[in-house]
Amino acid sequence: MDLTAIGARIAVGLLVGVLVGLTGLGGGMVLLPLLISVLGVPPILAVGSDAVINLITKIGAGTLHWRQGNVSWPLVRNLAAGSIPGAIIGVTVLAWVRSAYGNGVNDFLRGAIGFLLVVIPLGYVLKFRPALPEVPFERLYRYRFRAGILAIGLLAGILVGLTSIGSGSVILMMLLVFYGFSPAMMVGTDIIHAVLLAALTSALQWKLGNVDPAVVLPVLLGSVPGGVLGAYLTNHVPSAKLKQVLCALLIAVGARLLWGVFVHAG
Repeated sequence: MDLTAIGARIAVGLLVGVLVGLTGLGGGMVLLPLLISVLGVPPILAVGSDAVINLITKIGAGTLHWRQGNVSWPLVRNLAAGSIPGAIIGVTVLAWVRSAYGNGVNDFLRGAIGFLLVVIPLGYVLKFRPALPEVPFERLYRYRFRAGILAIGLLAGILVGLTSIGSGSVILMMLLVFYGFSPAMMVGTDIIHAVLLAALTSALQWKLGNVDPAVVLPVLLGSVPGGVLGAYLTNHVPSAKLKQVLCALLIAVGARLLWGVFVHAG
């Protein structure tokens, strides 16, 4: 791999790290299309490598959010109770698709990722609103609130295991729509939860041989300091407009991936 390719991967990692730490939008939703469309990484390797990158990037960002008091541990526990079994289901389905269709799994992933990149950001755009009055965390111990958080975690876990997208994007969107938690707290809590979820999915993806160290290492050189910088800026830079612009770009990338799958199928 030449120096230009290494530099491109470091630059991509830096950009993604800052955006993840600043906005809380999932690293998978931002990094995955860049790995596939910009750096030319095969989707199956992009999904596995992205899981490892997300894990290490979010450790630094999560630690800083924790020190800033932006983490709710009851919310982390309730999300993880649903997302961990969900991730196992998602990775199991991915392994089955790969064994059944071989390299055809890449076309499947392009279609699935493209669909999520259109639907999830569109949900942000259509439902975007200022935070409601903050919900007391004691309410999480009431059954109906706890069940809702578990369901959100389960859905996100399945998507992360299958596509590496969902640990931040799906959870943040659904918490924004259905609960009134403060934005900074949602971002910090989501990043800490994503560390737990990414640790599991990384181990499973590594076991399946879906991780490419030549992709992981240079991207991490940029994403780790980028994630810490983005987390530091969370309480100083308004991220609402940035989220809206980023969502528009992701919708365009998702539509491009879907179009490519449609043309290839035709």
